[in-house]
Amino acid sequence: MPVDAATERWSRRQIAALAIVILAGMAIRLVLLPTEGLKGDIDQFVLWVHGIAVDGLGTIYDQNVTFPAVMAYIWGVLAALEPAFKTVTDSSDPAIRALMKVPAVMADLGLALLIVYAFRSTPRWAVIGAAVIMFHPAVIDVSAWWGQYESIYLLTALAAVIFALNGRNGMAAVAIALSLMTKPQALPFILPFAAWFWTHGGIRELARTAAIGLAVVVVIWLPFIPAGGPVAYLDNLADYQNTIFPYLSLNAWNMWWLAQIAAVGGFASDQITVIGPITYRHVGFALAGLLSIVVALLIVRDPSPRTFILGLAASTLIWFGFLTQMHERYAYGALVFLLLLIPERRIQWLYLAFGVVFTLNLVSAVPPAPIFRAWLPYPGLHSLVGAMAMIVITGVVLIWMSKPELNDEADPDLRVAASAGDASV
Repeated sequence: MPVDAATERWSRRQIAALAIVILAGMAIRLVLLPTEGLKGDIDQFVLWVHGIAVDGLGTIYDQNVTFPAVMAYIWGVLAALEPAFKTVTDSSDPAIRALMKVPAVMADLGLALLIVYAFRSTPRWAVIGAAVIMFHPAVIDVSAWWGQYESIYLLTALAAVIFALNGRNGMAAVAIALSLMTKPQALPFILPFAAWFWTHGGIRELARTAAIGLAVVVVIWLPFIPAGGPVAYLDNLADYQNTIFPYLSLNAWNMWWLAQIAAVGGFASDQITVIGPITYRHVGFALAGLLSIVVALLIVRDPSPRTFILGLAASTLIWFGFLTQMHERYAYGALVFLLLLIPERRIQWLYLAFGVVFTLNLVSAVPPAPIFRAWLPYPGLHSLVGAMAMIVITGVVLIWMSKPELNDEADPDLRVAASAGDASV
């Protein structure tokens, strides 16, 4: 049974430890905010914000923007706060770079606080979970150094999980819709949530939550419709997929990385035909689609919180591992979701293995210093081993999902985060 939140009080030492974790984690990020990061990407983001500052929010998709509407709103806020965006078109100014990274850094803080809330009845795990988010090198790299926005869509996705586990499916639908409208990398979460809604109310609950999510999406897009924003956004995505990044793997250590390096030793097109009109991209769609359906069916078979959380991690890893055109950071969701099960000993070992491989993938793709390129040469044997390790980790998560009996063997502490409440939706 879940531990009641009132049964274990926070001690002053635990409160102090949490405060130190949060303050130290934010201090590290403040130091990294002005750094160059992924200059090409940040330059592009600044140019889009400049477009908002000059032409207004509603026409942002006249540019080649590949982020959905929630990110457009966030950039709109930055454009409103900083008048310099009316003239600035790149990230050469350290202050502009820092400002562009602020949303992701604040999302890191939000993730840590949500983890604390999830483990609020066991302060020890709350502090540990917050420390993982605030000090994990992968989290710091992606947000504070690279200036990427993975933490933002994961923030609302994690909120959706917590809502769902506490019986508030309507709010979960709102949160997952916001996640999907932040970055398309939230797409792997749809089937696990659909399976959860189905098992907690049947077809009516699935239809109700789908309607709520669709309504949120429509409302979010309303300001962009007059200028044809939704259609332009989809066209921009298609352009990126078909002409700019049509590769088997964009530095993601996955199945296609192995094939790509073995075949040509570098980037290879995913539009090469295999049989007739079937391309490698189609093969990736088929593999990821079939395995995603397996994940959904496993959740339907065992609609426990633990299986649901593992399903979200598995779905993220499946898309990362078997779709083409994956970037190195697209497995980020598994780093967040698996943390909800961190009190379980077997998850701790899995989390450690995944965290090491994922971090090495990031560092290998974008070395923080020249010495890292010497240690991790491109592409290198280490990347092939890492790709195989990611596939094995994905398989382990799927196997554990298929064994409901492991729920009874798990550390009781895990039920503090993974406990489905009976609250009204």
